[in-house]
Amino acid sequence: MTNITMIRAAAERLKGHVRRTPLLSSPFLDEIAGRRVFIKPECLQHTGSFKYRGGRSAVSALDPEVRARGVIAFSSGNHAQGVALAARELGAPAVIIMPADAPQMKIANTRALGAEVVLYDRAGGESREAVGEKLTAERGLTMIKPYDEPQVIAGQGTTGLEIAEDANALGITQADMLVCCGGGGLTSGIALALEADAPGLRVRPCEPIGFDDVTRSLASGHIETNNRQSGNICDAILTPAPGQITFPILKRLCGPGLTVSEDECLHAMTLAWSRLKVVAEPGGAAALAAALFRKDQIEGDTVIATISGGNVDAEIYQTALSRYGT
Repeated sequence: MTNITMIRAAAERLKGHVRRTPLLSSPFLDEIAGRRVFIKPECLQHTGSFKYRGGRSAVSALDPEVRARGVIAFSSGNHAQGVALAARELGAPAVIIMPADAPQMKIANTRALGAEVVLYDRAGGESREAVGEKLTAERGLTMIKPYDEPQVIAGQGTTGLEIAEDANALGITQADMLVCCGGGGLTSGIALALEADAPGLRVRPCEPIGFDDVTRSLASGHIETNNRQSGNICDAILTPAPGQITFPILKRLCGPGLTVSEDECLHAMTLAWSRLKVVAEPGGAAALAAALFRKDQIEGDTVIATISGGNVDAEIYQTALSRYGT
């Protein structure tokens, strides 16, 4: 199980490799939200999302002989790119299993980073786990899971160490910490880091309406699953259920989840562009959307939210700007 010692060790391995992203703010966003809003823009991270942290943490933690045989991962795009870049930097072959309906930019970028991409039919119900298990057995590869993997969670937790340090410097001792949430790797990692370094910040997962497995799981006290695995523009955070490793952490440390619509994510993307000058993808904008449009469900005079990724296809970005741009 991931703990703060593992997160701090991951931070040491990642030093000099990950970008230390800042906390951004805008008085225009504060006015919409009715409180101070601070944004952690992991869209500025290498490969355009926080996933590089977990990928680099997990690949760098492998025994060199194991790493040399290669790694394998499954992802709709952001974990794919994070693992692909980490593997290239550390001299390991990488095979990435991606849904055929993933954004084409993410598929192309993963190939450009040197990984072999294997596509599967997510919409048709094909199991990525089954594809991964077959290739792992055939080639002797090491699976780097997208969220239910202790070293991946430790890498994502380094985001929380930075948030805690910056929040403490700003004198923020109490706030809801909103995190874009799929399987819970980033959310659980941040929660563990804040438990140690900023216990007054309460982590709350943010998900698309209709794909709110974590929110429902926290409410019921046991793991819930989504009926669908596709059909929403927030592809980066569409997962079947919270992880077996992540959920106990989420259950222990997180407050209630928040859900947002596709239109609210598109609106938040446009506001991130116009007010913060950063690019967010739909799933990466879910926490900002919650901060801005679920203000009655948030406590306190300050809220912090992640923008977890910025890998968005031009067509979707154009839709957001045409609908909500000024």
